Formats: sequence, structure tokens, C-alpha cells
Amino acid sequence: MHSLFFQYIFLILIILSLVMVASKIRIAYPIILVIGGLALSFTSAFSAITIDPDLVFFIFLPPLLYEAAWQTSWKEFWKWRRVITSFAFPIVILTSCVIAFFSSAIVPGFTLALGFLLGGIISPPDAVSATTIMRQVKAPKSLVSIIEGESLLNDASSLIVVRFALAAILTGQFHFWEATTNFFLVIIMGALIGLAVGFIIYAIHRWLLTTTSIEIVLTLVTPYCMYYAAEYFHFSGVLAVVTGGLFLSNKRQSTLTYKSRIQGVNVWTNFVFVLNGLVFLLIGLQLPTITGQLGDIGLVTATAYGLLISLLLIVTRFLCTFGAGLFTRLMSRFIKLSNPNPGWKAPMVAGWAGMRGVVSLAAALSIPLLTPEGEPFPNRNLILFITFIVILVTLLLQGSTLPWLIRKIKLEDADGTVPEHKQEAIIQKKIAQYSLKFLEEHALKHSGKNDHFDNLRARLKIDFELLSKKIAEENATGSPMTEFQHLYLGLLEEQRNLLIDMNQRTEFDEDVIRKYLALIDLEEFKIREKIILEEI
Repeated sequence: MHSLFFQYIFLILIILSLVMVASKIRIAYPIILVIGGLALSFTSAFSAITIDPDLVFFIFLPPLLYEAAWQTSWKEFWKWRRVITSFAFPIVILTSCVIAFFSSAIVPGFTLALGFLLGGIISPPDAVSATTIMRQVKAPKSLVSIIEGESLLNDASSLIVVRFALAAILTGQFHFWEATTNFFLVIIMGALIGLAVGFIIYAIHRWLLTTTSIEIVLTLVTPYCMYYAAEYFHFSGVLAVVTGGLFLSNKRQSTLTYKSRIQGVNVWTNFVFVLNGLVFLLIGLQLPTITGQLGDIGLVTATAYGLLISLLLIVTRFLCTFGAGLFTRLMSRFIKLSNPNPGWKAPMVAGWAGMRGVVSLAAALSIPLLTPEGEPFPNRNLILFITFIVILVTLLLQGSTLPWLIRKIKLEDADGTVPEHKQEAIIQKKIAQYSLKFLEEHALKHSGKNDHFDNLRARLKIDFELLSKKIAEENATGSPMTEFQHLYLGLLEEQRNLLIDMNQRTEFDEDVIRKYLALIDLEEFKIREKIILEEI
């Protein structure tokens, strides 16, 4: 037991090392994690670590999906709802059908039900891999939002396909009309249960006496409650987590305190980071077992199947994205759309951003080892191996070339949104202007009598004048604002050093010193974020 615990500790250390390597060589970390997992599979140091298929979905998927829903902007999701919806369910179903018929045709003994199972597993793209890369190369915000929203719904729809395919394989029965009815029932009821649990959590946050620690821990428990509640009644736990997560994400300002929002983001970022890394490494560790149990199908043949299916998957996604673009132009004649003419660049990038990742791994690992009759699940290891090949090919091929593609075709934002650094300057100016107006209306009686009020009013006036000037001359190089930011960072560093020196003296309490060090950290964070936005 102790040795297994330390093995997981070492795995986390390996994840950290690989991510540092990825940052050093400027490659998206999911790519390096896949390679690292593959390298670990050739060692025997972690051979005692095994994966229980029954626990994979419940441990990994709820928090990963909840965090993705929490990060998704409901405003952007609703704005691009037609594009996202056209990408989500139709692409998953079409991809699953293509993979099902192709795999059952080329793999001996591979039934159509097994083909749909494989298709459902590998059909959803991984938003983490795609958006990580797209943000690094400053891809248009609209495209990033579409990819995030598509992945969120694709995860739910693909796992529903997996559910029905598994049921057909384990029971040996499949009735189309019954399955179609159940498909919509599972979707609708899963969403309703997710919203119901979300409202209960909302009520707890809003009306019960909670602390920052309670609120953060409650956010960690919430996705598991949503998932379990839906699965208990045999509905979609995945869709429950997605819909409940979107609901609570939209209500975060009224449910969480400012401390919970700041600290919660840090907790969730690190928690999901570790889960993502563990899933990639764990599938790599299972590779020797998977390849050793392929049966009559040799390693070379299984690899060939994986490469052919990967190629078919890439081609199918391209056809779907360009088809969605044609459909958008057709529908723009009848209804008003945010972008009636997507052109060829956006579908090209969206088609190439179809890397597969964590959800596919978790879905493949969740396949049971045995059938209800006690027999080994048919072709389980072949499905796992093909899934691994698909993830490896798409991450290495598409993930490594996606930045080049975005830079090469010079993709621009098509929705007419003001660039983020301009938005920030305008927002700051509006806040300063409104604050001055509020002070003039409500605190005029304190003018000249309260030094704190006069200082605040003078500071806001200075901020307003500087921001007005910044907006007017934002395209100028070497602007006074830039010089001020770099000088201010140097000042903060000197303040930090002063506090560290003061902490050596016995008359100062270290807790007080740490408080002011934290305030300096927050101030530096704000300044550096401004610099990054201005460089975009």
C-alpha cells in the first residue's frame, strides 16, 4: 500500500518534469505527456499500478468535465450556439457511423456494435490540447470559444454513444427506435438532473453560512454529486455535469465570495492539471499489457489499423467542418447568424484542431474486463490500442503543426470584437469615470474634510486622464504606460526585498509581513497581465 502511494507521488513528479520540459521547448504539454507515458511503458518500475475500469469514469470524468464547463463562457457559448450545436451532435454521430462501418469491414471479427463503441470513444476532440495550443499562438477568440463549446457537448454526446454501444454488446440486443427514444430521454433527463443538483448547490452557497474553505471543497464535491445522481437513475451523468457546471458557472458572482473565486481557481487549475497528467501517463503504463494481449492480431497489424482509423478520423472531421461552413452559408439566407460567411480558413483550422485526449482515454479505460457471462470483453485490448494510436497520431501530427497552420493562413477574428487590450483600456476608463461620478454624487460633503476621500478622488482623476490618453495613442511604441509598467515592476521588487529584510527582525510578525507580500504579488500579477494583453 505504501509503495503504491509513493509510486503515484513519483508519477506526479514525472508529470511536473515533463511539463517543465514542454515549457522549455515550447511544445504543448499534452504532446510531451503522451510521449512520456509511452516511454514509461517500457520500464518495470511502475508495473504494480493498475486501473479499475469501473472507477475511471467516476474518478476522472466528473471533475474534468465540470472544470471545462466552468471555464466556458455562457455568453460566448450562446453567441455561437448554432455553430457549436452543428459541430457537436451531428459530427459525433456521423464520425461514430463512419468508424463503425470502416472498422467492422477491415478488422476480422469486429462487429458493428464494437465499431460504434470505438467510434464513440475516439469521436470527441480534446479541448484542453486544442485551446492550449491556440492560445499560445493567439488564435481568434471566436474560434477558441467554438472549439471549447464543441468539445463540451461532444464529450457528452460521444459518451452517450459509448453507453448504448456497450449495452448492445453486453446484452446482445439493439432496437433502433427504442435506442433513439432512450437517447433523447437520457439527454433530457441528464440535463434536468444536472440543473436540479446545480440549483441545490446554488442555494447552499447563496443562503447558508459558509466559509471560503467550505465553498471550495463544495465545488470539488459538486461534479461527483451531479454525476452520481444522474447515473443512479440510469441517465447521462456526463450531461448532468456539463449542464450543472454551466449553470453554476454563470452564477459564480452571486454564489462565491471574492476569496473563494480567487483561491478556487488556483485549486481547480492544479487539481485538473494533475488529473490530466495522470490519465495520459496511466494509459502509457498499460500499453505493454494491451499489446501483449492483442491475441491473433499482431502488433504491426494493430498499428496499421490504428493509423488507418486515425487518417479516416482526420478526413471525416475535415469534411464535417467544411460541410458545417457550407450549411452556415445556406442558413444565412433564412436566419441571422453571427458569421454568415465563415470562409475556408476557420473550417480549415477547426478541422485540424481535432486532437483526441483525456475523454477518449477515460472512455476506453472504462470498458469492462469481462462480460456478464464471465468471458473476456471482445477485442477490449485492440480498442484500447487503437485509441492510444489515434491519440498519439492526432496529438503529434496535428498538435505539433497547428501553430504553424494558424500562423501560415493568418486567421483573423471574424466577429468584429474589439481586441482584448483595447477592451481592457476601455473598461478601466469606464470604471474610473463611473467611480468619479459616484463620488461626486454621494460623497461631496466629505470633500476637503476627509484626506482619504480626497486621495481616492485625485487618484481616480489621474487614472481617468491616463487611460483616456492611452486609448488615444495606443498604437504608439514606447508609450509612457509601458515605461511606467516596467518601472513599477522594479518598484514592487524593491518593496518585496524590503519586507524580506524586515522579516529578519524580531519586532515584526511574519504573518503581517506575508500579508503585505501577498498584496505585492497581486499587484505584480495585475501589471504583468496588462503587459501580456498589450502584447497580444
